[in-house]
Amino acid sequence: MSLTAISLFIIAVSFALIAIFVVKVLKAASSTMQSVAGTLESVESKMDGITKESEYLLQKTNLLAEDVQHKSESLDSLFTSLNQVGTSVGHMSETMNHLSASVSKSSEKHSEDMAKVMKWGDTFINLYTKWKLRKQTFQSRTDNE
Repeated sequence: MSLTAISLFIIAVSFALIAIFVVKVLKAASSTMQSVAGTLESVESKMDGITKESEYLLQKTNLLAEDVQHKSESLDSLFTSLNQVGTSVGHMSETMNHLSASVSKSSEKHSEDMAKVMKWGDTFINLYTKWKLRKQTFQSRTDNE
């Protein structure tokens, strides 16, 4: 065998080894790509589930927001009514205060009048008692004479 044949044989063996190594690398890359494809399919199906669940939650949130809005609008009339009741109670309280002050002034005036009447009554009773006492004294003197 000649040197050329040996060189060609070594080149052929090297080329075969390189081809075998490239085939192994390509098989490993192929299995890695299949694994990545499977993972992506799994992630895609999970993302579809998450998307559907997110849409459902968003619809529920919108319904809940609408319900809260309607209930809030319902409560607006209640709070308006309560405000009007509060205003009415305030007016009523003011009226009661004015009435109380009026009654108080009237009773003070009548108290003064009653005090005057009682003074006159007391004076009248004293005068009557003195007059009766003098009358008795006068009659007992006339009877004794």
